[in-house]
Amino acid sequence: MEQVRKSAHDCDALVIGGGIVGLSTAYAITRAAPGTRVTVLEKEPGPARHQTGRNSGVIHSGIYYRPGSLKARYAVRGAAEMVKFCAEYGIAHAVTGKLIVATGRDELPRLHALVQRGRENGIPVRELGAAQIEEYEPEVRGLAAIHVGTTGICDYTAVARHLADASGADIRYGAEVVRVDRRPERGVAVLTSGGDIVRARVLVNCAGLHCDEVARRTGDDPQVRIVPFRGEYYELARPELVRGLVYPVPDPAFPFLGVHLTRGIDGGVHVGPNAVPALAREGYGWGVVRPRELAGTLSWPGSWRIARRHWRYGAGELRRSVSKAAFAEAVRRLLPAVEERDLVPAPAGVRAQAVLRDGTLVDDFLIREGPRTVHVLNAPSPAATASLPIGREVARRALAALAATE
Repeated sequence: MEQVRKSAHDCDALVIGGGIVGLSTAYAITRAAPGTRVTVLEKEPGPARHQTGRNSGVIHSGIYYRPGSLKARYAVRGAAEMVKFCAEYGIAHAVTGKLIVATGRDELPRLHALVQRGRENGIPVRELGAAQIEEYEPEVRGLAAIHVGTTGICDYTAVARHLADASGADIRYGAEVVRVDRRPERGVAVLTSGGDIVRARVLVNCAGLHCDEVARRTGDDPQVRIVPFRGEYYELARPELVRGLVYPVPDPAFPFLGVHLTRGIDGGVHVGPNAVPALAREGYGWGVVRPRELAGTLSWPGSWRIARRHWRYGAGELRRSVSKAAFAEAVRRLLPAVEERDLVPAPAGVRAQAVLRDGTLVDDFLIREGPRTVHVLNAPSPAATASLPIGREVARRALAALAATE
């Protein structure tokens, strides 16, 4: 690849990744610094084809997250901003509220802890007894529950499209990054699969499932590996059984919320997801295997440490993956009326989970910087909810990096 010349930059900031975080970042850069030239490279033929467009569409309240963490701050702020953004631009959304339901006595202390956490995060929470659950969800059963009023739903793909249109950035679809040449004193040049070379003063890595690979291509050590987990969903054939959003009490030892029920913006009810290891970074089914990516996962010491630490939990998830009856059994803890035949397979998603070498699952947002680079290395749920404030934070760092090059 030819060397980058300072006078020959095609753009000021080059964003890799056309999901909701990348597009929010491009939007925030052009809002904060009008005239900044921004290019977005997305390998798919359109925006939001992976994590953004393959989730249940929930606007999360922020009740689960440790007070003071980036997830807590961004989710609470982001939920309010997302509702306002959708209302302003006519994007389908609704503030529905949700129930978190305890079905066993061992879950009651964890439910009470969520009440306290919600209050610390400034989230309105109502505690419910068993009889009060039916006021919200007549078919749901539990020992106790909490109602979280600020949770909602929206069409995140439509949000991403609007961010793309409104950003004023040069967005190039079908442009997969195959090589990065960084010269700290001159800039960054990226070669795409189509043979194009894009030169920039600063690179912003929002590549989601491939963010650690992009970081390594720049010469930065991300110190994490993306381990993909597939979330498998069903659609409820009898959507009338559920009015809104119903969640179990999460297990704090694992960063997944468990099988839940979500009435989407289209009126259908999603059931899931469970979480199983994916055999490829875009492995949306057991039949999708990419040996190089699988080898990368298996060679990372943290992957084996996760397996040893969480094998019991993982075994249950795998059982629900291969057995529809087992999945239905899990749903009946919340919704006793559901039958196996009520579950219709729906598209799966894959979560880009950052894992440290010691097997720690990175729980919070992780943003790191290098010479002329900003890397978003972990953007777990509630990344879509919090995408507007996350985009501003990444944009702030990108603009600081740009200022340092002048």
